[in-house]
Amino acid sequence: MAVGAASAQVWFAPPQPGRLQRIVRVARRNPLGAAAFVILLLMTLMSVFAPIVTGGVDPYAISTSGRLQPPGPGHILGTDDLGRDVFTRIVYGGRISLWVGFISVGISQGIGATLGIVGAYKGGWADFAIQRVVDALFAFPTIILALAIVAVIGRGLIPVTVAVGIVSTPRVARIARAATMSVIAQPYLEATTCMGATSVRVILRHILPNIMAPLLVIGTAGFGGAILAEASLSFLGLGTPPPQPSWGTMLSGNAQLYARSAPYLAIFPGIAISLGVFGFNLLGDALRDIFDPRLRGS
Repeated sequence: MAVGAASAQVWFAPPQPGRLQRIVRVARRNPLGAAAFVILLLMTLMSVFAPIVTGGVDPYAISTSGRLQPPGPGHILGTDDLGRDVFTRIVYGGRISLWVGFISVGISQGIGATLGIVGAYKGGWADFAIQRVVDALFAFPTIILALAIVAVIGRGLIPVTVAVGIVSTPRVARIARAATMSVIAQPYLEATTCMGATSVRVILRHILPNIMAPLLVIGTAGFGGAILAEASLSFLGLGTPPPQPSWGTMLSGNAQLYARSAPYLAIFPGIAISLGVFGFNLLGDALRDIFDPRLRGS
């Protein structure tokens, strides 16, 4: 009877929730994170399909007869001092922000995670040298260091992306080192080393998969910082050169001259920057709550 009851118990076990049900459950537990994901998804889709979203309007098209038109039916966000559609330039500017975010986060994650893992795993003089370099980078304010890098390697989209990635590297290196130290303290890693596993195998098969959660969280939060850094550099004239539609470039120059007569020239790009930074920061907080076992219950 006992065997039959056990078999019946296993046979009639309740089904596991599907992937969609798990996503809905996570969204209910983290409504702000779900809202941030929706905002960022819409911004990404609008940037990728910009020609369709804008109806084929050229973001570089100049119209002397349509200068400084307020938001209305023809131009939902108005036009700038050269007659260019503000909505179109904001949508195309999202492409630059996403490009800078993806590439700069990739640079910071690749270099920072490598330095943090190697330093924590090797220890000794290697860890000491790496941490001193990281401390030296931390000594400079982020925007000052980015300005110095751009001033050395030149203006443009690629230099801005490299500069934003470099200034974000020290924080990633610190987090990767701390996470690696906690993994190294586990007994299974010592057993793997005693069985003859090489350092590369230990790092790739055992350390890296176990520190992906904090790296993913810091990478997501780094997107917001990358967008803000690119906008700051473009605002100061060292970022994306005009006439490319960048959110920071739209805030500088003539937008300041027409701050009273046409305030929408600065308001709408500022809202786009705020939504992007706010969305990525909220998504990073939600991912931290999901991956951190100490915060799952709350």
